[in-house]
Amino acid sequence: MDLRKQKGLQIFKTKTIQSGIDGWVVPSQTSNKKYFVRKDYSCSCPDHKTRGCTCKHAFAVQYFLQKITFTDKEVIIETKRLTYPQAWKAYNKSQQVEKEYFLKLLKDLTTTEQEKNFGRPKANLGEMAFCCTLKVYSQFSTRRANTDIKEAFEKKLISKPHHYNTIIKYFDEPKLTPLLKELIDVSAEPLKSIETKFAVDSSGFRTTKFNEYCKEKHDTKKKHEWVKAHICTGTKTNIITGIEITGEHGADCPQFAPLINHTASNGFEIKEASGDLAYSSRDNIGLIDSLGGIAYIPFKKTARGIPRGKTHMWRKMFHYFKFNQEEFLEHYHVRSNVESTFNMVKAKFSDLIRSKKPTAQTNELLCKILCHNIVVVIHEIHELGITAKFN
Repeated sequence: MDLRKQKGLQIFKTKTIQSGIDGWVVPSQTSNKKYFVRKDYSCSCPDHKTRGCTCKHAFAVQYFLQKITFTDKEVIIETKRLTYPQAWKAYNKSQQVEKEYFLKLLKDLTTTEQEKNFGRPKANLGEMAFCCTLKVYSQFSTRRANTDIKEAFEKKLISKPHHYNTIIKYFDEPKLTPLLKELIDVSAEPLKSIETKFAVDSSGFRTTKFNEYCKEKHDTKKKHEWVKAHICTGTKTNIITGIEITGEHGADCPQFAPLINHTASNGFEIKEASGDLAYSSRDNIGLIDSLGGIAYIPFKKTARGIPRGKTHMWRKMFHYFKFNQEEFLEHYHVRSNVESTFNMVKAKFSDLIRSKKPTAQTNELLCKILCHNIVVVIHEIHELGITAKFN
């Protein structure tokens, strides 16, 4: 047997290997250090970095992922199926009652007073937010969602069964945008005492519009236009605590501070915040430090540990990243949960924005985020036993 395989087997037998979100934490065989082995079996140890080979820590993980039985003559290896804990009882219950709870919670959220105006009476803005969000939740076109709107009227959740043209019109209502953002904030409030670690990232949602193209002359293919959502999400429950929407070329780094400040102003305690290389800046790390938390944002290859201004957190985190990389990565890889959040939104409510106009596209995307938050709260009601009532 290869020497590294033998040492990996010894580590597997004598040390405790911990599973992480994007890999495994493996203790050193000869010291108190720990190394991080990723899913592609690349390791943070010097042996892998200098030689590029499969190190003993990676072999230890491979033993960890298999069920090994030793006999007198041979070693029998059986593949071990990886399993992840899931609160199936709470999950099954929340799925069974999701739509019932969704309608009740959405009703609580969107209950607002009628706006006073002269002339022809207008529809209640909160009630139209209810109809637009219900339409997005159903994943039907506005016409086919008419049945759900009628059922909501029969249950006395809205004052009248609004015509589908009225709902289409209100998707393009500028006044609906700040209301939907406020509803997203309120929907996250029940999880204030649970979420203390946050991650920031962005992702694109495709529209039904296309960029300009000249296929015949320049042989270019037409491409979808995109709307970009920048979010701050809790890493435990995947609740979204802040959102900014930009065009497809909107920069990531400038959105970090507004999202974090918005989350903190809504009463969330920020102990940790993470983001990828796009958010690596002195200002962003200093901001989290000023809020009493720690920013786990990796440093670019060209970065230097020279602080700027009054804060020295940039220098501290730079040296922590360089000399305690395995510990840093344990915290940083919690960031993977923001990818899970986007996957949850897109898998359940689609990555397609059907609306044509910019304001309507923004409001439709905000409705998707609001739907996601309500569904998360419903799950936590059954898993954690929290109480959620918004009116």
